[in-house]
Amino acid sequence: MFCGNSYERARAMHPGFARHWRHGRGPRDGRMFDGGDLRLVILSLIAEKPRHGYEIIKELGERVGGDYSPSPGVVYPTLTYLEEIGHATLATDHASRKLYEATAEGRAFLEANKAQVEAIFARFSGADEDAAPAIFTVRRAVENLRASVRLRVLAQKASPEQIQAIVDALDETAKRIEKL
Repeated sequence: MFCGNSYERARAMHPGFARHWRHGRGPRDGRMFDGGDLRLVILSLIAEKPRHGYEIIKELGERVGGDYSPSPGVVYPTLTYLEEIGHATLATDHASRKLYEATAEGRAFLEANKAQVEAIFARFSGADEDAAPAIFTVRRAVENLRASVRLRVLAQKASPEQIQAIVDALDETAKRIEKL
């Protein structure tokens, strides 16, 4: 499942890595969002006012200070997920574009997680200006990949052959990155 070298190297470099890896989280180094944070941020934005996906991408970029822009491959699956779990509704505007709005259930979820949402937005305003923007670009690409894999495997009910092809592609990509 893992390329042995990269997994072992990461485990040696980051104490507690294996514990976090098993729970779907890597080291916090340079990450814009922890697991679930992006979902809370997007839900918060559509709770402020109904928004289109593009508006969410633009607003996030502005709030982070231009150093980060989530890809559509991350934002739109997150919006779909929020709709599926009942935290958002989908309507269309006068131009027949999708418009997302938080439901009462979504607003209650935000209220229950208010401290976490405030901490996320506080982190935006206190972002390290000396941090290399490259880490955010790489992070966006990784999140885009993650969302694409989830969408393909879970939402589109991939066949065993398709799943194996995805695993092979991911393993090959990891090997190629190790050689850079």
